[in-house]
Amino acid sequence: MKTTRYFEERVIRKRAYIRREWVERAITEPVSRQVQPDGRVRYWTFVRELGRYLRVVTLQDGETVHNAFPDRHFKEVEK
Repeated sequence: MKTTRYFEERVIRKRAYIRREWVERAITEPVSRQVQPDGRVRYWTFVRELGRYLRVVTLQDGETVHNAFPDRHFKEVEK
């Protein structure tokens, strides 16, 4: 998994409970995906252990992880 320096130095240190396998699953099996106006890509996956959705933000390439955090406001839309 490719990551930014910010992710390694800030995100993982601040949120040490976030597991890399959750982050990878969000990218490979997202329940939702959205491109931000700046081109970065948001992915969401439900993490049972957290009881919440995890939002993962990648750079424009869609694979380099920049940020990850529990998203308390995300609601999955019925298809």
